[in-house]
Parts: sequence; structure tokens; C-alpha cells
Amino acid sequence: MATHVITGAGSGIGAAVARRLHARGDDLVLHARDAARAKEFAAEFPGARTLVGDLADPDKLSWAFSHQSLPDRVDSLLHIAGVVDLGEVGELTPKSWRHQLNVNLVAPAELTRHFLPQLRAARGHVLFVNSGAGLNAQAGWSAYAASKHGLKALADSLRQEESGNGVRVTSVYPGRTASPMQAKVHQQEGKEYDPARWIDPESVATAVLTALDLPRDAEITDVTVRPGPTPGLA
Repeated sequence: MATHVITGAGSGIGAAVARRLHARGDDLVLHARDAARAKEFAAEFPGARTLVGDLADPDKLSWAFSHQSLPDRVDSLLHIAGVVDLGEVGELTPKSWRHQLNVNLVAPAELTRHFLPQLRAARGHVLFVNSGAGLNAQAGWSAYAASKHGLKALADSLRQEESGNGVRVTSVYPGRTASPMQAKVHQQEGKEYDPARWIDPESVATAVLTALDLPRDAEITDVTVRPGPTPGLA
């Protein structure tokens, strides 16, 4: 039975991945931003453990973890949590930049640092759910895209550093996915949100599990998941 540490299990892609792994009997350690969220996870995923810490304040994660029991074994660390705040460079404040960089980039680096000993011992897997914005930045997406471009660099460096320790590293780059985050993006863009037009989180979860379950003689380093063709739409 594999042990997976997962961020972002509360909704969207993270929830879909957590449900799939829980259903097959794997051991889950679900990251929660606070004790109330941890209680919700414990009720939704019976038997799962929780780990509390605020990704928006990565400087305090080490202190928070020192007061909790960390898993002795980690087969995979799945970075799925993320935040987005659209805005042009001339409008975004340092607070908005810091928030997105902290949650989307600095916190994943800090979590990875904490769990590397367990990952090395298990010859485990670190998987980053990135974004299409991590490959191509558009107007209005500068801070979010910068955090995701940085996440790609983190994954690429980590892969080279840890390959000798048997740790696999994967980046998944989903296009627009039906989720609360996507609803927020549409609201910020002033557009009507139709979840049927975008990728189902379960489809991205399938890509994540494919990378995790790949035999040890191979490694999926990068995978892009785009919305499929929609009948009736040009």
C-alpha cells in the first residue's frame, strides 16, 4: 500500500486524485490549511491522515510540521494546490505577487525539502500539477504564469538532482479545467463560466495516476493535458 502526501485535495483536480487513490486503498496524508479543513478531510476520507500548515506562509511550515507527526514513508508527494489572481503588471500589487509565488512555488519547494528523506528511502515520486500558463504566459496572467514557470524550473532541477536517488519527478500541465479556480478565473475575466467546455478534473486525475503507476523502468517527465474537441464548436 503506497503512501501519498497530497496538497489541494479539497476541490478540483486534487479532490479527484484523492478520491481515486482512497478508493483503491492507498494511504493518504492530506495537507490542510487549518484544523477545520483537516476535520473535513478526515470525515470525507475515512482512514486518511492530515497535515496542517498554511501554504501562503511557507516560512512557518517547518514550525507547523515540527508539532505534528510526519509519515515515516512517502511514496509520492503530489503538489496540486494552487491560487490565481489575474491582473496586468501595471495593476498587480506586491501582496498579490507574493501570495501566488508563495502558494504556487515556494511552498512546494519547502514541502519537497521536508519529505525528500522519505521519498529517497522509498524511491518515490514527486508530481507537480502545473498549468498551461507554466509553458506560455498571456496578458493578464503575469504573476500566476511566473509562479508556474518557476514551478517548471523547480521540477526540472529536482529531477536532475534526485535521479541518482531513484526519485521520479513529473510535471503535469493541464489546460483549463472545470473547478472552483476556473470559475474564479472566468469571474475575473468577466466571462460566463460553462464547466462543460473545459477538462473534467477526473481526466487530469487519470494522467496523474498514469504517471504514478508507470513501471519503474520508465518515467513520465512532462505531460500536457488540453481540452478535447467539442462537437459543434469551431
